[in-house]
Amino acid sequence: MATTLDGKANGLRPPLPLHTATNLDGSRRATTSVVHGWQREDLLEKSPLVLRALATVFSFLSFILLVSNKHGDWMEFDHFQEYRYLVSVSALAFVYSLVQSMRPHIHRFRESGDPMTVHSPGIGDFIGDQLVSYLLISALSAAIPITNRMRRAVVNIFTDSTTASISMAFLAFVVLAFCAIITGFKLSKQSYF
Repeated sequence: MATTLDGKANGLRPPLPLHTATNLDGSRRATTSVVHGWQREDLLEKSPLVLRALATVFSFLSFILLVSNKHGDWMEFDHFQEYRYLVSVSALAFVYSLVQSMRPHIHRFRESGDPMTVHSPGIGDFIGDQLVSYLLISALSAAIPITNRMRRAVVNIFTDSTTASISMAFLAFVVLAFCAIITGFKLSKQSYF
């Protein structure tokens, strides 16, 4: 019970001192800040793995759609060098994304550790992500004009399949570009001392 100035009890609890209330509020803010920092770090650790898995799916779909695009006469993908380039780059993107997404799991089986803490981004990951992204956008820029010219003349299953393949390759590019950004950010935050 709190007392008044004349020493009598008034039945109310005494207020907390100002410095105590500030410390309690400050520690809550610090704890909340630390928890949000952990969540952000956890998201930065897991997002490249998820993004590379998505890139694997998109590049595989792009590859399969274009390789299976053989409809006789002029409607075969291998008659056009632009499409052969897109097939080879999609295959490269598929293999790269698959290896990168499986690498933490392979290391976990070898070392029996946590796959998220084992994989730290290196300059090789950053360069690989950028290189494959640039190759994908290069193949897309080669394949889009010829597809647009064909679609002006005739729209059929060949041009539709080619357009779907180009769309999947573009999605793989976007996903790998985001992965390169995240890997570059994590690389810039590493201390080398």
